[in-house]
Amino acid sequence: MIRRAFLALSFAALMPVSAIADGFKPYTPGAIKDALDAGETVLVDYSATWCSTCARQARVIDGLRADDPAYDAAMTFIKVDWDTYARDDVTTSRNIPRRSTLLVLRGDDELGRIVAGTSTGQIKALMDLGL
Repeated sequence: MIRRAFLALSFAALMPVSAIADGFKPYTPGAIKDALDAGETVLVDYSATWCSTCARQARVIDGLRADDPAYDAAMTFIKVDWDTYARDDVTTSRNIPRRSTLLVLRGDDELGRIVAGTSTGQIKALMDLGL
């Protein structure tokens, strides 16, 4: 019983680390605006932990970033948790239709978006807009 509790607590303690480990900053109110105001290009990932399409998109993004460090040099990556922010202004103001939506933003402009797309070519083309 003690071992099971220890493992559960250990796993829970690592959860925030895994959110950072994938290279995405978890969204907090104002984070996207602050990054854009600082002149950064931002890739926003509206996702849910239970969404298989979101997981596939994350694997593709991770692979592209590993293959080309220019993405990390050029963009800030922010993950918006759909379960928390689906009805929030960060979602509704940009007319985000569903989880598994990816956006690239710079300044006041939306450079591109993908809704539920998982192909490497499609996601790479979106990310290339941010370079």
